[in-house]
Amino acid sequence: MSRERDRERMVARLRERDDIGERALDALAAVPRHEFVPPARRDEAYADRPLPIGEGQTISAPHMVAAMADLLDPRPGDRVLEIGTGCGYHAAVTAELGADVFSVEYHAPLAERARERLDRLGYGVAVRAGDGREGWPEHAPYDACYLTCAAESVPDALFAQVRPGGTLLAPVGGATQRLVAFTVGEGACVRDRTDHGGVRFVPLL
Repeated sequence: MSRERDRERMVARLRERDDIGERALDALAAVPRHEFVPPARRDEAYADRPLPIGEGQTISAPHMVAAMADLLDPRPGDRVLEIGTGCGYHAAVTAELGADVFSVEYHAPLAERARERLDRLGYGVAVRAGDGREGWPEHAPYDACYLTCAAESVPDALFAQVRPGGTLLAPVGGATQRLVAFTVGEGACVRDRTDHGGVRFVPLL
């Protein structure tokens, strides 16, 4: 019960920001973030900050997951490609929005743990270990794609796997990163891009 109250308070604090839509906030309210952090860090699970999850990776701060979920805004039944499964938390939030999520994680131990965790919690997220720069072409085309790690530039393979008119959301840059939403055009070209401000993410491997 205490963790449920902590989650409610977390969402209430995010609601005070007044820049995140209700669908994304409802999704965060439904996902038990403490299940996705290491046992030793569970008392910190509902603090609005990143936490280490092993392999040099982190679980993103709740406000960033909420902001990205809000910007992507998948509809029920949308096919969404996630690059960087990590612990599986962001994928669970995206699944709560009704999307069919296909997630690629570079580190095999993280992928295996995330797959087990998501299955145990009832999220039908497909997870595989592999190089996220290659995407997951077997399940393309996707309605949307997002990266949970920063890329100096978004790999062409990811644009090629998003349908025309779909969205690709990614932290872009090195020392200085910006969260950018791309609208994909015909032939995997970029039809439009919108800069949503500065961010700081672990680099894409």
